[in-house]
Amino acid sequence: MPKLKPEERLAALDAVCNALAHPARRQILLTMKFRGGSMTAGEIDGRFGHAWPTTTRHLRVLEAAGLVSVQKRGRTRVYRLNLKRLDIINDWLGWFESDNPK
Repeated sequence: MPKLKPEERLAALDAVCNALAHPARRQILLTMKFRGGSMTAGEIDGRFGHAWPTTTRHLRVLEAAGLVSVQKRGRTRVYRLNLKRLDIINDWLGWFESDNPK
């Protein structure tokens, strides 16, 4: 993760935690991981029982948190996992290790 100012790190942590707070978004991430890390919006939508607007809202939250990136190919949107973004949680948890203050 690039060097961020403390307030930027806190905002990034909040965005990632918010994205992971919803079970549907966690399920989307797991599904993408086990399907090779990349899926189209239609493939993601087809795996869940949500209405299309609900699926797109979840994808926007994941994108805003930096957990997925999106690439437009014609009318298709391809989502890719960015698991490196989860490092911010590990960094935060490191603060609670008694022998490893950061």
